[in-house]
Amino acid sequence: MTQTLDVEVESIAAGGDGVARAAGLVVFLPRTAPGDAGRAQVELKGRFARGDLVELTRPSSVRTEPLCAHYTRDRCGGCQIQHIRYDAQLAAKQRIVHDSLSRIGGRATTLPDVRPSPRQWRYRRKLTLAIRPRGAKWVAGLHPYDAPGRIFPLDDCPITDERVLAAWREVMAASAHFPRARELRGAVRLLDAGSAFVLEGGTSWPQAGRFFEAVPSLSALWWAPQSRRAEPIANRRAERTPSASFAQVNPVVADMLREYVVERVLGHAPRSVVDAYAGVGDTAAALAGRGVRVTAIELDADAAAWCGRRLPAGSRAIAGRVEDHLGAALPADVVLLNPPRAGVDARVAAALGAPGAAPRAVVYVSCNPATLARDLARMPALRIASVVAFDMFPQTAHVETVCELVPGAA
Repeated sequence: MTQTLDVEVESIAAGGDGVARAAGLVVFLPRTAPGDAGRAQVELKGRFARGDLVELTRPSSVRTEPLCAHYTRDRCGGCQIQHIRYDAQLAAKQRIVHDSLSRIGGRATTLPDVRPSPRQWRYRRKLTLAIRPRGAKWVAGLHPYDAPGRIFPLDDCPITDERVLAAWREVMAASAHFPRARELRGAVRLLDAGSAFVLEGGTSWPQAGRFFEAVPSLSALWWAPQSRRAEPIANRRAERTPSASFAQVNPVVADMLREYVVERVLGHAPRSVVDAYAGVGDTAAALAGRGVRVTAIELDADAAAWCGRRLPAGSRAIAGRVEDHLGAALPADVVLLNPPRAGVDARVAAALGAPGAAPRAVVYVSCNPATLARDLARMPALRIASVVAFDMFPQTAHVETVCELVPGAA
């Protein structure tokens, strides 16, 4: 059922939609800003509604003209808040983290500090595109936010490093060598030397070698056949590197975040640390280099092996699921959690609360405030000592949060 409502946008929700209240409903409106007033056409969905602002009668003072032509013309879903001034983006993310911790996690906390990104544009060192055949050619692009089944051809992405876009143009110039499939998905990630390309889809790729030869800017090529994990199939570097998925998207902010995490961990004077979801071991190596005995746990076997080679004697890396190995790795003075967007398994929270296993502190690095808040609700014996957010992805609604937890009633 559709309805037209007079609305005034109050805030930004975790996904980037503006939030208004009208006719007893919570109304979610994409591409709106706090302070916008107008008329919206919405679809009722129980106690809330979602729709579009069809008439803007009073623009917000924090609105700005989007830099990217795709954002307006193609309704690109890659960014969600490019129409909002950067200072207001930071304020929105501050509120998103605070509201998630208080409403979902049931934790009373002040508004967190949000550390800005030094670069708001051209910061991304990875770009993932959908690839589909159109006639005899392939087209690579992104999805409109309101039509995820469609793609539009990408001309430019102002939040992405121009070297990544140049590599993508080379990739598409060699697309005649792609495997046959109804659709593919690809990602270019900038490395310290060259770039890596990961292609997903297809069941057979007989021309992979020709493709790699035709794209000289690539240092490494990975392929994930249909329903299988990505594996390296070509490399111009003498040393095999772990999956390109572990390279940082915004390396400047990633370095800022890692330095802060190391500082918070060392503030507890630990002799032993468990680094869970350790990746290739950047943080584990930094801590081990300061004399801490580190047990790093990482599911990806290649990344775990790479991490292990970076650690000195006395520290170690374990390949496997955190929930399967954390209990045996405890007790430790500090536990560092850096899970994917889905958060931690309930068994991880249970292990941290087991008698005799409780650490002095848990430092939780989250890329999803909602799952962070859910996981905090599973750990009632830990209280929040500090919360700091980092704007890893300007122009989007995503935010990284570092939550420091210590023993004590929530």
